Formats: sequence, C-alpha cells, structure tokens
Amino acid sequence: MATVSPAAAAPGAAQPVVPAGERGATKIADRVVAKIAAQAAREALRDASTAHTDAHASVTVRRREGRRDFGEARVRVAVELGYPSDIGAQCGAVRRQVTQRVRELAGMSVPEVAVQIERLHAPQMERSGRGRVR
Repeated sequence: MATVSPAAAAPGAAQPVVPAGERGATKIADRVVAKIAAQAAREALRDASTAHTDAHASVTVRRREGRRDFGEARVRVAVELGYPSDIGAQCGAVRRQVTQRVRELAGMSVPEVAVQIERLHAPQMERSGRGRVR
C-alpha cells in the first residue's frame, strides 16, 4: 500500500523547503556572454555611424562561489571601424555598452573590456577598389 505525503495530497499546500546546497544553480555559458558582448559592440558602433560594422568577442568568465551574482566576465572585443573617425570615442562607447549590456542581460560584473581594432574602412579606398586599410 502506497503512502501519500500530506503536501502531495492537498493541492496548493506549501512545498517543503529545499536547502540551498541541494538546489540547482544557474550558470551562463561563456559563448552566451560573448554573443551578448558582440551584439552590444555592434549596437554601440551602429549609434556612432551609418557604415556597416562588424564585431566579435571572446570572453573569460570567472565564477565566484558563494556569491549571488553570476561572476565576472573579462571581455575582448574585435571591431571594424570607419576611417577617418574618432577611434577613441568609438572604443569608449563600445566599452560602456558592453559593460552595461552584459551586466543587464547576464547579471555579471565586467571589470575589463579590451577593444581591438581589426580593420579600418576608408571610403576613398573602397571607391578606388583597393578595399580595407590594414
């Protein structure tokens, strides 16, 4: 004969509390944080210019045990920029946007965002058919 627990028998009854050590944990994959960072970089550059921009990111996430947040993400973002432009201002905008979006969407602190400029696009070079400035 099977015994039914009182909690299972009464609908809407309070469930027993599971100790914190026995509950599951939410972990956000590094590749998810990298996608968030790359999208945030594209958002920042889209606001700065109308030219097509490309960005990709690599992320190192350091988990901190016993903390309520999801850890720290150190981000490296590679971007393509138009030239001539205010490169410093664009890099600053990328850093701010990546920090803000990773904090909002992944719940992680971002102590470091390194911005690497992979290519510069010069309109006069593209018109002449030579393409990108390297």
